[in-house]
Amino acid sequence: MQLKSSYILPLFLLVFGSSLLGFSQTDEEKSTLVKVGEQVPDFVFNDANDQKKSSADLKGKVVMINFFATWCGPCLMELPHVQSDIFEPYKDHPDFTLMVIGREHTSEEVAKFRQTKGYPFDLIADPKRQIYSKFAEQFIPRNFLIDREGTIIYSSVGFNMNEFNELKKILEAQLRK
Repeated sequence: MQLKSSYILPLFLLVFGSSLLGFSQTDEEKSTLVKVGEQVPDFVFNDANDQKKSSADLKGKVVMINFFATWCGPCLMELPHVQSDIFEPYKDHPDFTLMVIGREHTSEEVAKFRQTKGYPFDLIADPKRQIYSKFAEQFIPRNFLIDREGTIIYSSVGFNMNEFNELKKILEAQLRK
């Protein structure tokens, strides 16, 4: 009987400890399908001229991908900062590409939203989550920063000014290389 009880405590600790590890991840982290240090997933999109492009076409550039929705409050707070702090300073930088992708929005919807809000940057439609689903399962806004080799070097969920400032620092450092 003593032999069985000597196994119970370590087994309990193993099971309990493993369950705690599962709780340490946030829902946002659990729903993120790509992590910092991984290669950007392959995806296709239509650019502003309705030309089909792929993520492979972005190699050699520092790329910021922002996923948003027109109805998302935090997205609406973040997009003006994307314009003033990211797009405006780097729009003419030859090694930078900004991709602002409307999750579950058609081309017509993002075009109307862009016009209404007066955004100077292009918006990419992702009506069936074909791009978004390669990066995450849920939660927006999301930002991913990809280096020239196609490696994800930054990821965030939601809008927080401190995190956004960190994104700006990393982007600036990448573009100085």
